[in-house]
Amino acid sequence: MVTKLILSDLDETLLHSDKTISDYSARIFEKCRQRGILVGFCTSRGKPNIIPFENKINPDICICNGGATIYHNGSLLHSASFNIEETNSILERARTVCGSDCEITVDTIDKIFWNRKKDKSTDYADNSIYDDFLNFTLSAMKICVQTDDSEKAQEIARSVSSCDFLPFSDIPWYKFSPASATKENAISILCKKLDISPKEILAFGDDFNDIGMLKLCGKGIAMGNAIAQVKKVSDGMTKTNNEDGVAWYVEKEIFN
Repeated sequence: MVTKLILSDLDETLLHSDKTISDYSARIFEKCRQRGILVGFCTSRGKPNIIPFENKINPDICICNGGATIYHNGSLLHSASFNIEETNSILERARTVCGSDCEITVDTIDKIFWNRKKDKSTDYADNSIYDDFLNFTLSAMKICVQTDDSEKAQEIARSVSSCDFLPFSDIPWYKFSPASATKENAISILCKKLDISPKEILAFGDDFNDIGMLKLCGKGIAMGNAIAQVKKVSDGMTKTNNEDGVAWYVEKEIFN
């Protein structure tokens, strides 16, 4: 296959467990760019929460919020979000189903909000803004709720007409987003805009929301630390995130 674009998830994929990108990975991505191969992120993180990694890699493509936003060379190509009414319907149902004290985060196009100021259950975003979500007036691209109960997640999703929801494998949370806002849908949109084929993309991932991406792209590679469901659908496997599995595979596949 001819590779025109390399897409990598961030957490537990390109990032080490301490949330850093190695100099080795940065060098390999720069070598790709010198060969005319585009490089990019495809992550559930919102745009404000990837800035340190953009500074390290300078990606050509950033697909954020699990597919809700697509950026090419820093310019917004596409966005999808719940409207304000849908956003508040999900927030209200989450409090009803999971309890008024459940943790919730909301990603808008340029900010991240959290209903906890301290004692947070995870370090998802240290640059979040506090909001109790009782009178939220912005459109959400992604809403995350602290629960690992699939039935409760289904009930929350049913509060709007078109909702995609998936669990995180490493924390007891669920992600809710517009049904169109998946990584695979974003990649399809991107390919049309850039006039490339998904078959010309090499992709890397580790978690549930990477499955569609890995199946769509010409070569979808599972990290050594990926969940079993990801390994099952992948075209191959590389080393773990802490062993720079993305860069190691790219160097082996493209430069050897």
